[in-house]
Amino acid sequence: MMLTEFLSLLCLGLSLGFADEKKNETLPKPSLSALSSLVVGHGGNVTLRCQSHFQNVTFTLGKLQDSGYRQEQRSTGHKAEFLLTHLEPKDAGMYFCTYKTMDSQEWSGESDYLQLEVKDDLDGRGATEVKNANGLIFAATFSCLSISILFLSVVFINRCTQHGSSHEEATKRTSHSEFPKQEATDLSNLDRISVSTERPPGSEPC
Repeated sequence: MMLTEFLSLLCLGLSLGFADEKKNETLPKPSLSALSSLVVGHGGNVTLRCQSHFQNVTFTLGKLQDSGYRQEQRSTGHKAEFLLTHLEPKDAGMYFCTYKTMDSQEWSGESDYLQLEVKDDLDGRGATEVKNANGLIFAATFSCLSISILFLSVVFINRCTQHGSSHEEATKRTSHSEFPKQEATDLSNLDRISVSTERPPGSEPC
């Protein structure tokens, strides 16, 4: 009797152990995806989604380079979303997720890894500095071009003004030189008229 009970209990234990092992083996690994770009800037955010084939499961998010990193989330559906905020360069690395059902005691296999990249502020500063430098170069070039155009305009206006003044002075000189000739001609004509009027009638010129 004792032997029979012992054998029954042994068979039952082996059956339960085999069933648990079989149950854990049938858990397929989950899938891990990102809802946005995996390349983020310093202080940025990213959401990672872990999805399984079962409902009412517990998901965990882990990091390959940090065995102490672990986020756990219970879900009544097939998936869970992990929001990573205020990211820094130290948060970059390979992420994965696992899950277990309410009936299983062991976790599933790890999902495929996702590489998260967090850019440092130096990259942003470098790009900003390059933009500022380009802006300064453009401003300096525009200023030099404006000054050159203004200088040429002043020179052109000055030359035109000098040319106009020279022409006006030459005209005045010509008119002044013609006035004495005209006056001399007028005086000569007046002398001839006066002589002809003073000569007595019938007299002939000598």
